Amino acid sequence: MTDRGSLAGALAAAPSRGRLLIGAGLLLLVGTLTISAALAPAIGSPAPAGERNGTLTLVGSQGGGPGWHQYGSVYLLNGSDVVWREASAESYFDVTRTGNGTILAGFMEGGYESCGEYDSPCVRTGFRAIDPRSTRPTRKPPRVIAEYSFPVRTRSNSEVHDVERLESDEYLLTDMDTERIFTVQDGEITWQWSASAFYDAPPDPTRTDWLHINDVDVIEEGRYLVSVRNANQLLIIERGEGVVEVINEDGTDRNDASCQGSGQLRDTDRDGNVRCGDPAILDHQHNPQFLEKGAILVADSENDRVVELHEEDGEWTVAWSLDRTGDVALSWPRDADRLSNGNTLITDTLNKRIVEVNESGAAIRSYETDRIPYEADRLPVGEPVGGPTYDDTAAVGERRAGSSVPVLSTLLVGVQAVYPALPFWFGEGQLLLTLLALGLLAGGTVLGVRERVGPDH
Repeated sequence: MTDRGSLAGALAAAPSRGRLLIGAGLLLLVGTLTISAALAPAIGSPAPAGERNGTLTLVGSQGGGPGWHQYGSVYLLNGSDVVWREASAESYFDVTRTGNGTILAGFMEGGYESCGEYDSPCVRTGFRAIDPRSTRPTRKPPRVIAEYSFPVRTRSNSEVHDVERLESDEYLLTDMDTERIFTVQDGEITWQWSASAFYDAPPDPTRTDWLHINDVDVIEEGRYLVSVRNANQLLIIERGEGVVEVINEDGTDRNDASCQGSGQLRDTDRDGNVRCGDPAILDHQHNPQFLEKGAILVADSENDRVVELHEEDGEWTVAWSLDRTGDVALSWPRDADRLSNGNTLITDTLNKRIVEVNESGAAIRSYETDRIPYEADRLPVGEPVGGPTYDDTAAVGERRAGSSVPVLSTLLVGVQAVYPALPFWFGEGQLLLTLLALGLLAGGTVLGVRERVGPDH
């Protein structure tokens, strides 16, 4: 007897039209996945000639799973080999090695009982200090030796993404929960700057992904470079002064739609304007690096590229950009560091790889990661303030206007968020063909069942 609840049963019993639709759907689905996988370029690449090991890269991995809040880790690569891994948090973010060898890492973790105003168990976020030295010579796992954290309402868009240790022995943090940067010492807040002093604020920032402040770097004492992702802007903030410079200023209301999706920036003071930078310059960026006065390197995430911005006569423009290496297009990169040798280290998030490129965009070395990476530092230097700049040149792999379909692009990001194990080669074309194949399978199954039971049922 035919099992009408199964695809196999429907296929066996379906008259010709149903079988044809199901067969076409299966052929399209299998063909799409098989051919795409076979033709996909390699993500990882062998080390340069003469180099086997010795290139150390510290990686902060956001992890995977729904919402990317599972399997987070901090790990050290020697070449492409994992030397050690600390994986006790749901997500880790920016990582920095301090002068004494300790690793600082922004993190998010659930299951806490100390929850302040929230019900327990709750989620806390902050930073951890990790001692990797216990791995030698006993090969014991690294251990968390200190933690500063605070409870947040939700896992989603409330994390501390970045932490820096200051010469004053304070720690400088970003806070996406209430949208601020602040310093702590011995567990006490010593200074803070709230974004509500500059941007239109919602009634309760903890209930919406308002600004998504995701990075802060020390340019010099008391002077910080801050990434405000949802505003497409970088700020320079001085302690005691507030905002002293805006990179990618709000020049026209035409930009506003880029910053107002998904309940982000809002015109709460009803003056008809929000502070939204030009998305052609920066669009939902991450992890800027200050190279020198008038030059900043940025992972321009929503534009799927890395850019070097130069300032002249008060205007910031794209002097160099990279949107692909070889046959692999960048996919939502979230970190770019200019190395002392003049190359650029890129954390190519949705391609799940760490890739080092030269100025022409050629991949020097590339490492595939097992989960979603957030940020990477090349040791022993890490991400320094200051670095080689590229001369104003025609962009390498200039982003092509209209190269993505808005609906498919948004849907693909959603699928990648729910299922981070999706292979890097599964793009908009594969998504469209997969949806078409599933439609054929569903239509053929329904048609087969209807024709099987007859018009009187």
